[in-house]
Amino acid sequence: MTQYIYIASPMKLPKGSFGSNPLSPKQPNVFKNELDFVHLYFENNYDSKLKRRFPYSPHFSFNHQVAAYVSHIPLKLELKGTAEEDKCLTILYSYLEEALQASGVVEYFTCLSGKEDLAISKKRHIRWLDIKKPFDLVLEDREFWEITF
Repeated sequence: MTQYIYIASPMKLPKGSFGSNPLSPKQPNVFKNELDFVHLYFENNYDSKLKRRFPYSPHFSFNHQVAAYVSHIPLKLELKGTAEEDKCLTILYSYLEEALQASGVVEYFTCLSGKEDLAISKKRHIRWLDIKKPFDLVLEDREFWEITF
């Protein structure tokens, strides 16, 4: 099954691709190695056809939400410490830090596809200062954090 991470905020969250690193800005389609292809793509919860937001999960209390497919961010028991995991977790860490600076609080949740509505396995209230490194962001399936700045 596919794992997703979800982030919700009282403020609008950035969407798009984060972390793709082409070798040169003059040659944007040239990549140095496979790690350059590793990135996170955040998709917001706005349906342009219906012109409204939809919830990714009923567990969120904020309307502004993004989802990202995370092939290189494992669940807690599957962590290997690879360069791809490190890069994606570092991107996620920076993304969350910027969102927290803008809003002061975010909700962070991960689960396997199709399980967004199931009961939360673990809920925690975390201060951003307690997250020391990107690898601290690895969660269990259906784990939900409220992070405050």
